Amino acid sequence: MQQLFTAHNAAKEAPVRRTIPQMIWRLSWREEGNSIEPDMKRQTKRPANKQGLEAMEGHGVAGFLPSSWRQDWLLGFFLVIVTIIAYQPVWHAGSIWDDDKHITPPELRSLNGLVRIWTQPGATQQYYPLVHSVFWVEYKLWGDSTVGYHWVNILLHAFSALLLAKILRQLKIPGAWLAAALFALHPVEVESVAWITELKNTLSGVFYLSAALAWLGFDRSRNRSNYAAALGLFLLGLMSKTVVASLPAALLVVFWWQRGKLSWKRDVLPLIPFFITGIGAGLFTAWVERKFIGAEGAEFNFSIIERFLIAGRDIWFYLGKLVWPVDLAFIYHRWNVSQAVWWQYLFPAAALLLLGVLVWRRWRGPLAGLLFFVGTLFPALGFFNVYPFRFSFVADHFQYLASLGPLTLAAAGITALPGLFRKGKPFLGPMACAMLLLVLGTLTWKQCGMYASPETLWQKTIRLNPDCWMAYNWLGLASEQSGRVDEAVHCFQEALQINPDSAETHNNLGQAILQEGQLDEAIAHLQRALQLHPRFKEAHLNLGHALVKKGSADEAISQYQAALRIDSHYAEAHNNLANAFLARGQLDEAIVHFQQALETRPAYAEAHNNLSIALRQKGRVDEAIAHCQQALEIKPDFVEARYNLGVALGQKGRVDEAIANYQKAIELARAAGRQAMAEQLDGELKRYEAGLPFHQ
Repeated sequence: MQQLFTAHNAAKEAPVRRTIPQMIWRLSWREEGNSIEPDMKRQTKRPANKQGLEAMEGHGVAGFLPSSWRQDWLLGFFLVIVTIIAYQPVWHAGSIWDDDKHITPPELRSLNGLVRIWTQPGATQQYYPLVHSVFWVEYKLWGDSTVGYHWVNILLHAFSALLLAKILRQLKIPGAWLAAALFALHPVEVESVAWITELKNTLSGVFYLSAALAWLGFDRSRNRSNYAAALGLFLLGLMSKTVVASLPAALLVVFWWQRGKLSWKRDVLPLIPFFITGIGAGLFTAWVERKFIGAEGAEFNFSIIERFLIAGRDIWFYLGKLVWPVDLAFIYHRWNVSQAVWWQYLFPAAALLLLGVLVWRRWRGPLAGLLFFVGTLFPALGFFNVYPFRFSFVADHFQYLASLGPLTLAAAGITALPGLFRKGKPFLGPMACAMLLLVLGTLTWKQCGMYASPETLWQKTIRLNPDCWMAYNWLGLASEQSGRVDEAVHCFQEALQINPDSAETHNNLGQAILQEGQLDEAIAHLQRALQLHPRFKEAHLNLGHALVKKGSADEAISQYQAALRIDSHYAEAHNNLANAFLARGQLDEAIVHFQQALETRPAYAEAHNNLSIALRQKGRVDEAIAHCQQALEIKPDFVEARYNLGVALGQKGRVDEAIANYQKAIELARAAGRQAMAEQLDGELKRYEAGLPFHQ
């Protein structure tokens, strides 16, 4: 095994012509000498003549490509194409889970919103400002259409595979192209690519590998420009996802593997700034996870021993999914961890045993692969609180970068299998690799299908993990958004049977049964949500709405104000609070909060419409007309805004325009299936035409 992973200095070859079978062989890239010597001194001999070249390359007709670099271009192009094909099911897939929180929300779509992305932790789901800046640009390009977001993820993933091949080629690791193809087509990577939110992974992966490539250039040349490029790319990676902080440690592992030892001056000292910024970014991310995302509480109370038990089991789980990628779930079962259960100690013990064997046998290559894998996984092994640990200790997207170690090891091992790549059987090795990649690509294509829609994702998750309360909760939300409120209520109730202390599910159930008019039961669930999570701004908002319906305006106002104390930029809370003031005739207070809602979210059609009502009642009819028009520019089929525009125009004496807008409002209401609304508007129009005042 040591022989697989020891660097050597090979003399540069003259460009050679290859046969087509040998072109396919290059997918698993081997040195012409058939092996890599462990003493780092072996030189590949150049053939003295054409006959020697043919003996080295194998018999047959000369290949159609005249140079090595063109072969690399062909292989790279082919790898990108097959990656795109493997991910075809997600080309037109929708958004899932928290995608709507990552695709730039309305309050952040302005230039001021872009500034908030960088300067205000908590403005976005996580503080990864470069990721959210890319989302900001993407929204400007294709809005809410998910096609562009999916294509960006797929292409970034394919580009990372190309970068991996280039890095492994420079490191003289056999199987470079095969390793890149394994990474591109392995189904365990689907979660990172098919899930729009995980632009965090695909973007940070590009910066991680680009920084590594730049550092390899610096290691050869000690050139300042290469150092600056590596540091700059590393910082961009940290602003995409802080798992990139593991890069300097990974580079030291690579150099230790390559040289057998590390030099403080040559290897370690130049990486000190990387370690400092990486550690700082990691600590900041841990703070954000606790303060803004909710990675704290009883669900995260583990002793240090239990955290080691989680880490040991995680390592074997992730390796198992790489070796046997079946039953890949979006949310896996959350284990019951207890330091009193003896067999749970077997997982960390086995990991330590494996480490000991590799050290004892001095298998530097496999040991380097294991260290890279565990080190890159370390932030997600249980020693730090991350929000997903609330429902599972493992997730496929956690090992997106970490998987590079085992996959590279596997590719190198495959190319060294005795008899697989022999001159007498030139097709055996390439065909074996092609079959492996075909199987993985097919599994990836199949795995992508579960991401087609929220319903398919959560239904598949429930089949694989029947005790997943999160899946029932989100399936309920998907059903509610489709208008199937009864199904939604059933899903929320199933979720609460599994996890009675889920604040999110109590909030969602309260909101759903509120639509069915069950005010008291809805209020009880919303109050329970706030008992479990006092800073749950959405629960404060929904409870305020329920209290308004019950006629408890003062209590409702208190709930809206509580939501605004948690998030002063919460546009919905400003809008609802303003509506409550409007209902009490407090026009000035209402106008202030409508305006604050619009400062946060300029394209908030409902706030424009509601502000128009307050302004009209205040006698500022021209301003009211302007806000109605803005609401209709944002939402052309907005029945209420069309109606209010007609009322305001009537008050200004612009009768023909008023009647036209009333008629348009009636038409829109009927088209939307709101027959009662259409009849009410038609009655008002007839009363006006009979000579009654336009609006009472």
